[in-house]
Amino acid sequence: MIVEEIMKTDVVTLYPTNSIADAIHVMETNNIRHIPIVNEENNLVGLITISRLKEALPSTFRTNENPDDLKKTLEMIMERDVITGHPLDFVEEVAAIFYEHKISAIPIIKDRELVGILTETDILRTMVELTGAHQPGSQIELRVPNISGVLSDIADIIRKRKANILSVLVYPDRQDEQYKILVIRVQLMNPTGLIQELKEAGHQVLWPNLPGISL
Repeated sequence: MIVEEIMKTDVVTLYPTNSIADAIHVMETNNIRHIPIVNEENNLVGLITISRLKEALPSTFRTNENPDDLKKTLEMIMERDVITGHPLDFVEEVAAIFYEHKISAIPIIKDRELVGILTETDILRTMVELTGAHQPGSQIELRVPNISGVLSDIADIIRKRKANILSVLVYPDRQDEQYKILVIRVQLMNPTGLIQELKEAGHQVLWPNLPGISL
């Protein structure tokens, strides 16, 4: 999946010459926490976040205090060294950037122009959708040898149960590099029969460890 598929394209922006009061009003009116700052050519020149406002002016949201501060322009406090993305970037790679840099939004740039914005909420929603966690079903966790053909064997067992696979995640076994942990979400409300068949086929099921079914 690429960023273009999930980014917001109706982006609320301001200019560097807009005031802090303008930014507060825009955030409250649109219920947003990030405002890309652009020039007249719609080129990104900075970013204002709610945390940036609070960091720069702790009393900003008390409009009856320090009214002169609210008249200051955004170019005085905006972030200038902004991490950006491209519409054709892969979502999982951008998610890693969010994690590594501890940021909450990434403006999306194409041909030097701002074309969208991606927030941590967009990333979280996408991850939930990709894993199928928002759909009714059951999650099964297996420890499997790190060899070819294992996933195919497991998929055949699931297919014979006429169950749909909602998502598949694979990550290394931290205790033994010769194994991997396979997390499969299937469209079954009662996975007992499937778990039994997986174990009978010699697969190690870590979760769920159901009573009455031996390992």
